[in-house]
Amino acid sequence: MKRSLFFKIFSGYILIILAISSLFLLFSFRSIRENYINLLTDDLENLALSMELKVIHFLKDKNYKELDSLIKNLGERIDTRITVINPEGVVLADSKKDPKLMENHATRPEVLKALYGKTGSSLRSSTTIKKEMLYVAIPVYEKGELLGILRVSLFLEQIKILLNSIRMNIVWVIVTIIILSLIGAFFFSKSLTNPITELVRASSKVAGGDFDVKIYLKGRDELQTLVDSFNNMIARIKELMTELAQQKDTLNAIITSIAEGLIVLDKKGKILLSNESFKKMVENPSVNGKLYWEVIRESKLSELIRDIEKEKCGIVREIEIKDRNYLCSITFLDGEEEFVLTLHDITEMHEMERIKKDFVVNVSHELRTPLTAIKGYMETLEESIDVENKRYVEIALRHTDRLIKIVKDLLALSELEESSFKLELEEVNLEKILSDILIIYENDIKDKELKLVFEYDKKLPTIKGDSYKLEQMFINLLENAIKYTDEGEIKITVKSEDKMVKIELSDTGIGIPEEHIHRIFERFYVVNKSHSRKLGGTGLGLSIVKHIVLLHNGTINVESTQGEGTTFIITLPI
Repeated sequence: MKRSLFFKIFSGYILIILAISSLFLLFSFRSIRENYINLLTDDLENLALSMELKVIHFLKDKNYKELDSLIKNLGERIDTRITVINPEGVVLADSKKDPKLMENHATRPEVLKALYGKTGSSLRSSTTIKKEMLYVAIPVYEKGELLGILRVSLFLEQIKILLNSIRMNIVWVIVTIIILSLIGAFFFSKSLTNPITELVRASSKVAGGDFDVKIYLKGRDELQTLVDSFNNMIARIKELMTELAQQKDTLNAIITSIAEGLIVLDKKGKILLSNESFKKMVENPSVNGKLYWEVIRESKLSELIRDIEKEKCGIVREIEIKDRNYLCSITFLDGEEEFVLTLHDITEMHEMERIKKDFVVNVSHELRTPLTAIKGYMETLEESIDVENKRYVEIALRHTDRLIKIVKDLLALSELEESSFKLELEEVNLEKILSDILIIYENDIKDKELKLVFEYDKKLPTIKGDSYKLEQMFINLLENAIKYTDEGEIKITVKSEDKMVKIELSDTGIGIPEEHIHRIFERFYVVNKSHSRKLGGTGLGLSIVKHIVLLHNGTINVESTQGEGTTFIITLPI
């Protein structure tokens, strides 16, 4: 059973008040009783001392009969029992009993103490009259001689009546104090718990979404400060919740308006958030809360998510969903361990690329035959015309050769870009391939008075590759180096590093401006169009080179400084 804070505080006060009252009643009554008995003891001692002179005369004369009469007369008058005892403990006179019938009192505690010359007192039951009494005994001396013991006593019944009266008065006082204390504790507990109860009630409303709660409290203590802080906190929370709601609405509007499909996955693969574009892609309006593989049954997506779980970084790849191509981008949110996945439909883009490739291939095939025929006729014409018109034929032949080369490069590039294209792999000796190619271009290098440096490891391992495509790659790179280098040297270095073969082809030519380096592998991209056209460049050579390197699972990088030269760095797996 749940107990309220008021009950706990008030019951605690009750226990404290009752405990203090009980202890006060117990110890105060005991203290009063002891003090009262001590006071009576002193009174009895004074009474005995006042009767000492009267008793000495009779004891000295040994007139015990008259002594007994005197004691009985005094005892009746002062309502006190009086006893006179000789040093041997024999009772000589008693105000209540016949002394001859009384037993020896030498062993009584108060008598024993008086026999030693001290005032003795004792609170005990009387052996003679069988009632509880307070005894006080004093020694009676005459010129240093102990004549006897004078003992006075009171019945405790009289003391008990007085003590009971005092006890009742104390009890009533304590009961009154308890009642007043409980009333005070009740109101104090209420004053303490009421604000806390209000805070609890207000907190429950806030937890339920009601931010219009406000607490009013009279006072200037710490509770008032707490209530003011609570009210300020709720007002601030309300402002923040309003801002958060606005931001959420804005975010939802943005997410909804995004044309790309968007989902957020937790670390278990459950879809936490999705937009309308994604729901349309998968043709499922209720995807939230489901596992992604229940919605998209695509193995490449599962592989993609497994990769990002390992690498913990963003990944972009193409996947196919329901016969459509999408560019899938996944970002890992480290703090939340969640994944944000966007899908951009590139089906039309792929179709346009396919159409463009088909067009290029078809046009190239169609152009190859007429261009060959044109070149043949132009060569025949060149032999039969006069010198004045011959230069026009030479210009036409040069442009025809350039067109034929462009067509060849386009066909080569289209072949490499085909998804069905496969390399004809075999063991390839790179040193032999490069040596054969250098023989072909030996005269061109000599004509430009360039220095050729070819360095390679004597124990260079063979690699798995397509020898024809590798020759094509080196020819394109070497032709570029010769074309764009007017003086200096061309250097080729081949060496093995960490299960890879590293090839560096550098020249001291015109170099490539820094802003153009990242685009040189694009098809038809040339740094200087007029210069390239003059030298017969097609803008496709480096694009072919990059495709060949990637097909061999290698890498290619460029380092160049304008006016100082260019270095191509290629790595191929062994």
